[in-house]
Amino acid sequence: MAEITAALVKELREKTGAGMMDCKKALSENDGDLDASVDWLRTKGLAAAAKKAGRAASEGLIGLMVDGNKGAMVEVNAETDFVARNEIFQDLVGTIAGVVLSTGGDMDAIKAADYPETGRSVDEEITHQIATIGENMMLRRAESLSVETGVLASYLHGALADGLGKIGVLVALQSEGDAEKLGELGKQLAMHIAATKPLAVSRDDLDPAELERERAVLSEQARESGKPEEIIEKMVEGRLRKFYEEVCLVDQTFVIDGETRISAVLENASKELGTPVSLAGFKLLVLGEGVEKKEEDFAAEVAAAAGG
Repeated sequence: MAEITAALVKELREKTGAGMMDCKKALSENDGDLDASVDWLRTKGLAAAAKKAGRAASEGLIGLMVDGNKGAMVEVNAETDFVARNEIFQDLVGTIAGVVLSTGGDMDAIKAADYPETGRSVDEEITHQIATIGENMMLRRAESLSVETGVLASYLHGALADGLGKIGVLVALQSEGDAEKLGELGKQLAMHIAATKPLAVSRDDLDPAELERERAVLSEQARESGKPEEIIEKMVEGRLRKFYEEVCLVDQTFVIDGETRISAVLENASKELGTPVSLAGFKLLVLGEGVEKKEEDFAAEVAAAAGG
């Protein structure tokens, strides 16, 4: 039997929002396995079903850059929002986004790449800036996306400066249609993605393991109702359809009009432009997604500042 530590209980609480005793019981029932405990709590209706559960904010910036039909994004974390507003830090993030645009999204390649006009690599420059600014920083993620024929659209939410914000989206539309109209559609889709945060373009793009896990949780939830297996199977399929509508972009309802599915939006665009319009892919970066935010004891901080 694995030891159920306070830290493990705390982590499960942060992921699910469930009560402390429920988290402790879940961990005990699942031999300390965190993912299995999350599923156990969901089955019992004690945790949110959303894939996004447990996301915590972290400071820093998303850098986004587009050049023609090619785009890149990078997430660089820092300890405080104050540093995110520092022009030196902002320049660092923007420059690294440019490096990603030329090197692609491979993290090892990005870190080893030359940082312009310094004689240092990107990794060495980050270390240099940590010493200069006096706050820990981390190059966390990078994404790149391109399209051969069509448009590469982008959207940046919570922008602090040009190409720098809190949520970044790239959308690739494959089409030979009018570039201006495709660009307008791409921008709207990028804004939609920033709002709904889909996991994949379509059902076929979902991670099979994640889908199987979701099916298992839904099946266990349905069995709690005590209904026959044939009814349970129909219940699960119905709930899976709702799951697809939540996490698959083409199955979602367009936030711009609140009624049209994204698949229909693309079909309508194809008719209007007189040529096929397809979604070749998208990339989404949300600042601090999945990173535990440093907890501050504000009362203790005030007391310390007052010499108490």
